[in-house]
Amino acid sequence: MDKGACDAMGLTIAISGLHGAGTTTVAQALAETFNLRYISAGMIFRQLAKERGMSLSAFSKIAEQNPQIDQEIDDRTQREAEIGNVVIDAYIAGWVARRYADLTIYLHAPLEVRALRIANRESRPYEEILEETLTREESQHDRFQEFYGIDVTDTRLFDLVLNTERFNAVATISICTAAVKAYLASSGKPSE
Repeated sequence: MDKGACDAMGLTIAISGLHGAGTTTVAQALAETFNLRYISAGMIFRQLAKERGMSLSAFSKIAEQNPQIDQEIDDRTQREAEIGNVVIDAYIAGWVARRYADLTIYLHAPLEVRALRIANRESRPYEEILEETLTREESQHDRFQEFYGIDVTDTRLFDLVLNTERFNAVATISICTAAVKAYLASSGKPSE
């Protein structure tokens, strides 16, 4: 951990983005660097799917019909943002936690790049991941539009929007870390 970086009191960072764009990698790195808690809506969603013995695609279809699943995840996310000292990694963190977030970051990359990253990470066939990711994102787009009126393609509310296709993980983390440090320096929030 970069000890000179922080113990940023009350800092809340919301990281949103497309699957495979690097949100988890960046969120975990920022949490460690700035001594913040790490909360992942994706882990909660995957755990709920696993508990039901379902694939992510199948569970996404169930969630389309049951807004209580997303509401449960989003309520917890919002409570954690309100508490502070946290990095929230969630597909819609920027929208859900915006009220409490000091800094919002959105990561994206082309579908093919993201699917290849996921396939490599999970040692699964690329075509399978490509189809699963596309299905999952279409489902989420429709759900969030219907349930919350959120257009997940509208990134105007984010403080930093970054195409991670252009950067490896180390560079992406470096850029996001620099953004947090710049925010802390300009906001007057303590950084140590």
